[in-house]
Amino acid sequence: MTRGAPIPETVTLHVPFRIVKRGGRKEMQMPDGAAQPKRTDNTLVKALARAFRWKRMLQSGEFASISELAEREGIAFTYMARLMRLSLLAPEIVDAIMDGRQPESVTLANLMDPFPLDWKEQQMQLLQRGTSER
Repeated sequence: MTRGAPIPETVTLHVPFRIVKRGGRKEMQMPDGAAQPKRTDNTLVKALARAFRWKRMLQSGEFASISELAEREGIAFTYMARLMRLSLLAPEIVDAIMDGRQPESVTLANLMDPFPLDWKEQQMQLLQRGTSER
């Protein structure tokens, strides 16, 4: 622009996106090929932290069993046992979750379902499948 050119009063910018509900929140979803900002799933990060904390408490001998720990924490044994399985996730999956790079299909609700114990199978099922679904 030159000094003599008038400045427009209105500038219109078109950004293609759609609003989706995810975990009770509204989230902006960009079209395929657009750079997706990293967004950590705080619920999933908190669940991972709790799972690893509980695992450490059991391994240290502070508690003799999951049922004893669940009673102390005021949490149902079945919920704690399912949540503690998150400590069996492959390190690459845990890193992806912590960095906010996990596919949209990797949610706490989905991880509460049984998943394979083999780390390579986990990566195929959780990470690669999720990226092809986008």
